[in-house]
Amino acid sequence: MEENATVRRSWWRRPLRIVNSLVWVILALIIIPQACGTYWTDRARTKLLEGFQSERKSRVIAMIHRQETVSVLGVPVSNFIDIEDSEEILRAIRATPNDQPIDLILHTPGGLVLAAEQIARALVEHKGKITVFVPHYAMSGGTLIALAADEIVMDSNAVLGPVDPQIGDMPAASIVKILDFKKPSQVGDEMLVLIDMAAKARIQVAAFVAGILLKHYPKKQAAEIATILSEGRWTHDFPIMVDGALQLGLKVSTNMPRMVYDLMDLYPQAGTGRPSVLYVPLHRPSKDQGEAPRATPTAPTSWLEQIDRHS
Repeated sequence: MEENATVRRSWWRRPLRIVNSLVWVILALIIIPQACGTYWTDRARTKLLEGFQSERKSRVIAMIHRQETVSVLGVPVSNFIDIEDSEEILRAIRATPNDQPIDLILHTPGGLVLAAEQIARALVEHKGKITVFVPHYAMSGGTLIALAADEIVMDSNAVLGPVDPQIGDMPAASIVKILDFKKPSQVGDEMLVLIDMAAKARIQVAAFVAGILLKHYPKKQAAEIATILSEGRWTHDFPIMVDGALQLGLKVSTNMPRMVYDLMDLYPQAGTGRPSVLYVPLHRPSKDQGEAPRATPTAPTSWLEQIDRHS
């Protein structure tokens, strides 16, 4: 009887060992490719940044907020400007000689106002030339950072955005207008607190933006640009194209180096299924053939006047 029990236990252990081995093999097949893929991608990004930095004789910093698949289970994670970003960028600026130019590559939907203001202030205080490259978009806090640059280089179809403050998920400019339609006695205490916060936030952001613009513009012009961008005349996702930025008086060009596009290629958008956009890539010009085609900025038109008429 004891021999039979031993045989039964031995028979059950074999499939358990096989299942256990299969589990470890499956985990290895999932983890190893992702770990290796991340390593080689990071290495390619670093190599490209080093080449760009060597070519321009500058400190190159990239802040690219893309939705990337970073977890073992392949869950896409979206990014935005946060305190960790400001800590890293401030550390990079401190490590840069004060007279060395800084090139900042920006691709972001925005994020925390505090973090964006810290980055912008540090850039303004740096003595070397600051160039911000916007290959696709730098909205909200990204625009605030771009305003600290000596030059903003945008793709001909890239966009900036308003910097009007948001209280929770509501625009401060809209919150303060509540008292235009209701008496204070008709508004709840919590909403009155929000209205007070919104009014203060608008003043604070406008004052900060005007302050960083004083490095490049006269006081009156800096105040005008700061007011337009922070007063909430547009929705927060309103796209400010190259022609609009030029009309505002911003120092914008479209001389985007090819290396910036190459870097963006190393930040593919995460997806769970088939890509929604497909095309056959064309042969890219070599270094000897020059940079990417440059679009001539549209001459200033009545863009601001048209917006003012509708506001």
